[in-house]
Amino acid sequence: MELTHLNSEQLKAVTTTSQYVRIIAGAGSGKTRVLTSRIVYLIRAFDVKPQSILAITFTNKAANEMKQRLFKELGDEARMSTISTIHSLCVRMLREDIGVLNWPKNFTVMDEDDQKSLIKQIMKDLKFEKNRYKPSSLINYISSQKGGDISVERAKMLAGTNETFQDFAKVYEHYLKVCESKYYLDFDDLLLKNVMMLKGFPSVRSKWQKRFHYIHVDEFQDVDHVQYEMLRLLKSSENYVYVVGDPDQTIYTWRGADVNFILNYERDFSPCESIVLNQNYRSTKAILDGANSLIKNNTMRVDKDLFTENESMVKIEHHSFNKEAEQADWVARKLKEFKQSGLNYAESAILYRSNYISREIEKACRNHHIPYMIYGGQRFFDRMEVKDMLAYARCVVSQDDLSFLRIINTPRRGLSTKSVDALTTFAFERGLSYYEAATMYREFSPKVNKALDQFIDLIESLRRIQSFAVDVFFEQVFLKSGLKSMLEEENELDRIENVKELMNDAREFMTIYPEAALDEYLQLVALYTDKSTMLHQDHVSLMSVHAAKGLEFNHVFLVEFCEGVFPNERSLSEGKHALEEERRLAYVAMTRAKKKLFITDSAGHSFVLSRPKQPSRFIDEIDEACIHHVNKVVSKTNVSVIPSSNTVPIRLQDNFKMPYQLKDEVVHTEFGEGIVTAIEGAIMTIAFKFPHGIKKMIPNPALKSKKEFQS
Repeated sequence: MELTHLNSEQLKAVTTTSQYVRIIAGAGSGKTRVLTSRIVYLIRAFDVKPQSILAITFTNKAANEMKQRLFKELGDEARMSTISTIHSLCVRMLREDIGVLNWPKNFTVMDEDDQKSLIKQIMKDLKFEKNRYKPSSLINYISSQKGGDISVERAKMLAGTNETFQDFAKVYEHYLKVCESKYYLDFDDLLLKNVMMLKGFPSVRSKWQKRFHYIHVDEFQDVDHVQYEMLRLLKSSENYVYVVGDPDQTIYTWRGADVNFILNYERDFSPCESIVLNQNYRSTKAILDGANSLIKNNTMRVDKDLFTENESMVKIEHHSFNKEAEQADWVARKLKEFKQSGLNYAESAILYRSNYISREIEKACRNHHIPYMIYGGQRFFDRMEVKDMLAYARCVVSQDDLSFLRIINTPRRGLSTKSVDALTTFAFERGLSYYEAATMYREFSPKVNKALDQFIDLIESLRRIQSFAVDVFFEQVFLKSGLKSMLEEENELDRIENVKELMNDAREFMTIYPEAALDEYLQLVALYTDKSTMLHQDHVSLMSVHAAKGLEFNHVFLVEFCEGVFPNERSLSEGKHALEEERRLAYVAMTRAKKKLFITDSAGHSFVLSRPKQPSRFIDEIDEACIHHVNKVVSKTNVSVIPSSNTVPIRLQDNFKMPYQLKDEVVHTEFGEGIVTAIEGAIMTIAFKFPHGIKKMIPNPALKSKKEFQS
């Protein structure tokens, strides 16, 4: 076979004869080429039988790409090798041998939609209200219990007196019983049953060890504990195990991935040969050197210096802006420039750490008539929690029927579908709006009538404050409706961030149109929710960094690179391990760029963070020789630090004057009412009501005096 297309390290990785091999494949180093060449080499050079070769991938896309490459090299012979995702492999093995576990071979594999349908039926059987819990939340709960090997009895004990988790444990118990009785397996079960089968039945384990004499695993940095255990069980003293991955691209620990498996591979697979692929074929030297300088700050990694023969030293550009809107507008204008110079929109991608950041970018793209597509998520104003908030606002302003139906039982109020149907029928027969009917119809049980009265009182109380600033109005909706408590109870932190970003959008609207009313804001939002310009053959890609893994673009815009955003606020409170994952995520983002990388941040107050924004600490970790700072916001004054678990620096203006005094009563958009108990320089200590307690902060737009708030 022809091997001249490989560089020296790739050639070494393809032709090695070691039994256990670990390939550390840097970003853009041609790992798929190496993996497929390795399989071809085994067949062509050593006459290895294709059916004895197994290659495990983690996505169908990667499996199909590898199959296509092998078919091009081997023809029909390629079909005899097993190239599949780990779940497809599990199905194949279980179809043959699940009988040892007293299960039939014709078991049913459930996808996520099947799981949701089953969960809905279980909630109905348990007589839960229809929308009491999100099926996806219950699926995640069940998956975490299985992954942690937590029994139903243990789950009930862990639930304690918490009603929500008591309900979750009941659903978990019922779910397991149904799956056992109906012979259903979800994706977690496919792995767990396989491990159970291989571990408990030596004859079955020996059979599969002999069948797959050469085992290859792609994206090894993403394996979790159950997947690793399965691989360990497939290993024997006779077979060969060959893993490929990059510790610097371990970004899925929240899904169970453990970087230690690739770092400590030689513990279970010894003696191990490690080969580093460090020539990058994707990015320019400046981008690569910048990414290298960043990731070197991590300690949990295998040291490697990626290099490239693309010597272009067009530096990374870092731009700072005073406002998010300015940042988004600049990105849109830059995209326009590329288009006008003859480049396609599809050559560019806009990446962000969290999905809520897309809101301002989407608006800028629409304002500049730039077609875009969001990958791996929904457009901002299409997200469930944002639509819920807007529905409350529309119901307050116009009492329209669609909004009423959306929020009448969100959060749940004990109103059944039957009750809502009776109400809508009453309205139709009398030519009333659903809201008008709700104020009149009282033929329900006392419990339902009370819930309906409380809903009417809520809407009426919100109608009395609809003349407030729009952002303040939304804050009250979030609090009084129960949406805030619901999302906090379900630990939906990303959805809470989206709601806070909606408040931020409303605040910006009020800055531009200080005399505008709530209905005018809703009219403006309607323009941004029009789907007519969504899809286009040539479009810009918008996505989170997680969704961008494995992709590449000529031009990458990494936006809102701010402290608390990237690195994420949660990671800052979780210690070094979490911060290193954020740095790996930034490394992945940077190495998606082939020709040009733009990193941007914006100043101003963040509703999501509840404080002024600062550029990410990662900016200072990028080698200055690789990055050009444009419009960088630099403070001329001292940096005051508010003591906290995160220790975030706050920069103040030279002419700063403290607008508050000791014992002033204040109101904060998130923490509510409080009193100033101490002032030290620019930092106030404020005692807020339970459960928020003592907070230290500087004056910011989220904070107002009580008198100012009431006026």
